[in-house]
Amino acid sequence: MPQEVAQHLLKIQAIQLRPDQPFTWASGWNSPIYCDNRVSLSFPEVRTYIKNCLSAAVKAYFPEATIIAGVATAGIAQGALVADYLDLPFCYVRPEPKKHGMGNQIEGKIEKGQKVVLIEDLISTGGSSLKAADALKAAGVEVLGMVAIFTYGFEIAADNFKNHQIPLYTLSDYNALIEEAVKLNYVTETQLMTLQDWRVSPSTWKK
Repeated sequence: MPQEVAQHLLKIQAIQLRPDQPFTWASGWNSPIYCDNRVSLSFPEVRTYIKNCLSAAVKAYFPEATIIAGVATAGIAQGALVADYLDLPFCYVRPEPKKHGMGNQIEGKIEKGQKVVLIEDLISTGGSSLKAADALKAAGVEVLGMVAIFTYGFEIAADNFKNHQIPLYTLSDYNALIEEAVKLNYVTETQLMTLQDWRVSPSTWKK
């Protein structure tokens, strides 16, 4: 599955590799890779494939789930698709409470004691995803874990999820992506070295 998911994302350009003209992330990090899995929603075949994979992961790892939660914003659509497929209730979690109206951070009907699985499209450091988990815990919901489409596999993310005691499962990862990018001739040997160097220390890497 990791290789197939990476192949789909590369083909629809949801993942773009640009070692020679790095992207700048919101965090300020320079990166030779940019991942926008929302693009998959525009391709029915890929959208369905990812939905099926995410749903299968929820059933395999968290069969006791009673509600699905999407992490705003990119995880909302993916989470709704999974909840519909599994015939489970759905809610989504904002980064912070609204500053008007009802002031909700969690949108949708939730009840204390429900067992939730969070759906996310991308894991970098895990910070925003874990804030959503914390909000659900504060509301009295039991967080079973999280399923995401893709992870960069940073050590800081692994540590963050471990410290929060939240299991994380992803459909694909950086290693699988690079493997497929080489197979499909998306990158040259020189570009491959750049991608590998970035992965060692992404926060300090510069082209």
